[in-house]
Amino acid sequence: MNDKLLVLGTMAYDAIESPFGKTGKILGGCATYIGLAASQFKIQCGLVSVIGDDFKTAHTNLLSSKGLDLSGVVTIPGEKTFFWSGKYHNDLNTRTTIDTQLNVLTKFDPKVPEKFKDASIVLLGNLDPNIQAAVLDQMSAPKLVVMDTMNFWIESYREKLDEMIRRVDVLSINDEEARQLTETHSLVEAAQKLQALGPQYIIIKKGEHGALLFHEKRIFCAPALPLEEVFDPTGAGDSFIGGFAGYLSQRGSIAFEDMKTAVIMGSAMASFTVQKFGTECLESLSFEQLKKRILAFKSLSDFEIELI
Repeated sequence: MNDKLLVLGTMAYDAIESPFGKTGKILGGCATYIGLAASQFKIQCGLVSVIGDDFKTAHTNLLSSKGLDLSGVVTIPGEKTFFWSGKYHNDLNTRTTIDTQLNVLTKFDPKVPEKFKDASIVLLGNLDPNIQAAVLDQMSAPKLVVMDTMNFWIESYREKLDEMIRRVDVLSINDEEARQLTETHSLVEAAQKLQALGPQYIIIKKGEHGALLFHEKRIFCAPALPLEEVFDPTGAGDSFIGGFAGYLSQRGSIAFEDMKTAVIMGSAMASFTVQKFGTECLESLSFEQLKKRILAFKSLSDFEIELI
């Protein structure tokens, strides 16, 4: 039986420029990417977010059509939706933020719908750790709490962030953030230090170089799929963690072997996201396409060895 998944995050608008082109204002936000990725697994998934009255009905309809429950999404009249604009450089690993407009986020008071307070899995997307704490405080007894964060919260909200890290089971961050949090260059040592803070599982995302999963003394390395073209890395990390949590919700199990498969699912989701601008690829993604991509991942590291 599927477990319910509750997702906290932003629903937003982005404007993106990369070496492959430039967009106008398009759909974005970590809850949007997470929800679209998780929806592939046909689970009960509820979003907790905030939008302005400029958020298009077509976009709420899109999310609802994927089976996502939006009863935890609040609209603040007279306010605008969170907006981010950025430019990616030639290697696509570095970007410059052009504009950030917090808008409704400054008035966000998250409310978890009653029907999702008993969700088995809670995914706290990349937001102010105070807001993450406010959502977790409303949950009854989740069996798995997954948390994402970023360098801004590490730099500006360190004390509250450390408090939140102690309360979660899975911490998902990129390699740069892992080193920043622990002041350690070695990712293995960084993971050990992060586990000592509280989380049983540490996921360190390495972009085009895959992802690492740490649990106790065990390490699992997921490859990255070599792609001919990468248009836009925006939302790749969010769709990764959405695929990860969506798969675990569908499985109804959080054993280490399930976690390993979930990391591959997340990597596959991220590989689709980067192939087009914004959420375009996730919007039209079929489960058959996802299955083919999973098999491609499996073939990357499937080999036999005979020692003489």
